[in-house]
Amino acid sequence: METTTMPAAFIGHGSPMNALELNRYTRAWRALGASAPRPRAILVISAHWYINATAVTVMPRPRTIHDFYGFPRELFELEYPAPGLPSLVEEVSEVVEPTWVGSDVDSWGIDHGAWSVLTHAFPEADVPVVQLSINADKDFDHHFGLGAKLAALRDRGVMIVGSGNVVHNLRGMDPRLPDAGFAWARRFDETAREVMVDDPGGVPGLDGHGDFRAAVPTPDHFIPLLYLAGVAAAASRGTDVLVDGYAYGSLSMTSYTLDARCPRSADAPGGGAGDLPAGVPPDGTNL
Repeated sequence: METTTMPAAFIGHGSPMNALELNRYTRAWRALGASAPRPRAILVISAHWYINATAVTVMPRPRTIHDFYGFPRELFELEYPAPGLPSLVEEVSEVVEPTWVGSDVDSWGIDHGAWSVLTHAFPEADVPVVQLSINADKDFDHHFGLGAKLAALRDRGVMIVGSGNVVHNLRGMDPRLPDAGFAWARRFDETAREVMVDDPGGVPGLDGHGDFRAAVPTPDHFIPLLYLAGVAAAASRGTDVLVDGYAYGSLSMTSYTLDARCPRSADAPGGGAGDLPAGVPPDGTNL
């Protein structure tokens, strides 16, 4: 039987309010899901499950986690009732050996780094969703290496999706700049793009960039990019830019894909971060 290699992606998810909005970023996420072969499961590495262990969700019906505050009630009422796939933990454990992988039966679920994207990409919520935690005790090379090992799951019908932001500095946000990026944010994002497109194996080394500390004051939102970089390096190919842009000066919305059929959507009509409602907290609470 011929198998289909599933695409992989890194999504710059930005504000949780994108779950409710139709803008050029969410249009790109919709195009990605619409063009993809139907996955057996989606394995999400989200910036918002950042713990001191490597674990996989194994509940058959993961809950929708509203891991933020200060947003409109409509966002808290949004549910993403996708099933889980408990057996996937065995496959993840197999391909990442000797890394130990724990089974999370009840502490997590589907956080907004996952569902704010998937509600557009797979709006029927009928594809099983499993999350892989980010182990905060491990370095960039470790996460890149896990991504390379997880690549084997793509030939088993598993779509791998990292969700974070290449540039994510909440303290630096300026609400007067809804669609712009500071010079340092653009420099780092543009260098990251060159590496992701030409040589994903160089992504762990981006911590040596002169603007790294400003762009990545905490590693949680950057690490999901390492997983796609590892997947791409395993395939010996660079990635494609799905959509790009900036929000509030200090956030990059750039997203990347590997083996996706959808066209690049950066120039699609419509707004960007400027489409976000006025209810978005100016301090970027839990973006």
